[in-house]
Amino acid sequence: MSIDFSQDFDAPIVTTNLTPRDEEEFSLRPRRLSEYDGQEKVKENLQVYIEAAKRRNEPLDHVLLYGPPGLGKTTLAGVIANEMGVNIRVTSGPAIEKAGDLAALLTNLAAGDILFIDEIHRLNTAVEEILYPAMEDYSIDIIVGKGPSANSIRLDLPRFTLIGATTRAGQLSAPLRDRFGVSFRLEMYTAQELRRIITRSSTLFGIEIDAGGAMEMATRSRGTPRIANRLLRRVRDFAQIYYDGVITKEAADHALSRLEVDKLGLDATDRRMLRAVIEFYNGGPVGLDTLAATIGEEAVTLEDVYEPYLMQIGFLTRTPRGRCVTQLAYEHLKLPYTKGEQLTF
Repeated sequence: MSIDFSQDFDAPIVTTNLTPRDEEEFSLRPRRLSEYDGQEKVKENLQVYIEAAKRRNEPLDHVLLYGPPGLGKTTLAGVIANEMGVNIRVTSGPAIEKAGDLAALLTNLAAGDILFIDEIHRLNTAVEEILYPAMEDYSIDIIVGKGPSANSIRLDLPRFTLIGATTRAGQLSAPLRDRFGVSFRLEMYTAQELRRIITRSSTLFGIEIDAGGAMEMATRSRGTPRIANRLLRRVRDFAQIYYDGVITKEAADHALSRLEVDKLGLDATDRRMLRAVIEFYNGGPVGLDTLAATIGEEAVTLEDVYEPYLMQIGFLTRTPRGRCVTQLAYEHLKLPYTKGEQLTF
């Protein structure tokens, strides 16, 4: 198998968003629950729901998947479709601009099919209201004509399954959220789970890797499979040039150091963000918009991409007054902990 491993250095290394270079990721995605590493509690319950639905010869209940980006929500939707033995139609909230767009998708589904809507929290209100009767009664109302001659026609739909994915479950309206019979939160992966994912991906890519190299990347992947697979491709390039194509612990450490990804998976933006709070705002609190302007990043990028991991490892806290850096972050950056005092550098 020949794969182009050329790098895209313009893209952030540890971002959890999809980039053009991540097109290869689709070939790495597991197709069955038995191949899906991590999220054990989700898999155990999902297996029960799928088996019960198949025994009743019914479609699976509507499923909501939420959690930070890059954890496998889209992959899990594909796995559900394969386990149920049905087709899946994939779209996203921003792509459905009009109620007619959603109606076209729904009327083209066959019985038991799955409609997967990524970023479902970004559906506009008019489109969302079409979903309510579709999810509950498997029917939609279409207005034909205009003015006094307009008529409402109800179309029956086949029994289908809607799978919605979102990184911001709190932004879903209560009526939409309550119509999902199954709701799963995907959690960050452990280093051992990521090591198995990296080993599997390296096999599919034809990359030679040892246990030490896989674990070195796993501990620096921020608990996110998407980042782990991206680091694998980039570390492979360094290993090919400097280490005869074999990813060892030494090779992984060398490559990730060159990429400015430290032992905890923090990259240059993470460190710049933490240092800005420490140096300019005495460790905080500082508002999100102020911090974003200080380091020249979008506020939504800091909130969705960088903050969740920094909070998970205890380096950052959110307070009603803003963001604060903890003592652990000071120690990691090798700075004296002088919370509330003016630092001099």
